[in-house]
Amino acid sequence: MSESEQPSNNQSSTEPDQPSAEEIVRYEKDPKTRIATITFDRPDQLNAPTVAARLRYADLLHRASVDDEVKVLVVRGAGNDFGTGADLPEFMDIQNDPSQKRRLAEYRIGEDEVQYPPKDSFRHGATISQWYANASAGCRSLQEFKKISIVETKGYCYGWHFYQAADADLVISSDDTLFGHPSFRYYGWGPRMWTWAQTMGLRRFQEMVFTGRAFTAQEMYECNFLNKVVPRDELEAETAKYALACSRNRPTDTVFMQKVFFEVMKQHQGEYMGSLLSGFFESMGGHIRADDDELMLDNAFDNGLNNSVKDNDAQFPPDFRLSRSGRNKKV
Repeated sequence: MSESEQPSNNQSSTEPDQPSAEEIVRYEKDPKTRIATITFDRPDQLNAPTVAARLRYADLLHRASVDDEVKVLVVRGAGNDFGTGADLPEFMDIQNDPSQKRRLAEYRIGEDEVQYPPKDSFRHGATISQWYANASAGCRSLQEFKKISIVETKGYCYGWHFYQAADADLVISSDDTLFGHPSFRYYGWGPRMWTWAQTMGLRRFQEMVFTGRAFTAQEMYECNFLNKVVPRDELEAETAKYALACSRNRPTDTVFMQKVFFEVMKQHQGEYMGSLLSGFFESMGGHIRADDDELMLDNAFDNGLNNSVKDNDAQFPPDFRLSRSGRNKKV
């Protein structure tokens, strides 16, 4: 893809200490095989996308969905992990910024074009929670993608990256991958919960929510979340095998019709409604009161997010912990 074809995020500024959206989300395609690849490339931050990178991801999916030179899309992460979710410190920094410039950039709106709802309004938080149900926000974009999507997971597959795995058509995983959403430990909700419950099965997903624990690749395979689990050194080859098989199967027109069928089926089951509903509950997070000394998001940031999450993780049995290092420690 030439530089002139790159989606523009001119309303979403990059902070001086952050890489650009184009650096974080790389895109390439092979017109001969009609296989495109999106790579999250920020391994030093566990591939966390900035707001600008997430919007670029949404734009790339939209373009690839239209592009006649694309039939199959592979989504993967650089380094050791697929990813651990969005850049939460950036999110909180934007929400607490007295200026509305960066907050409005999330919605692709200029700083002086509108007035954002005030802090004491329900809409102040609900606007962002409901925005995540929009494909343009980069959270459920794969739901509206009319080509075949394959997500390749390894290491951590948490948070926003977990959204992508659940929304993909096929998921190929390394056997060392851990799946889940850290927010079940410090917040309690995630925008794609309805889809996760449908994909994993209600009983297993309830276990993930109520314990907050990470699930292994084998467990996710057993509850039909994954298509294939392979050793790490075989992962890329296995993904390439699936991608090539999909690209050589039925015509792209047939794929489009198949995707419409599955989309209608998902909407009949309430996929979009579920995203709106979980967004509403997220909007009410400020009204949640701790029973005792549970980890709450505001306190986590006051005490340092990494340390707070790590300290909280240590209270759980080793095989219930979110971090690989924590899982290797004894109680």
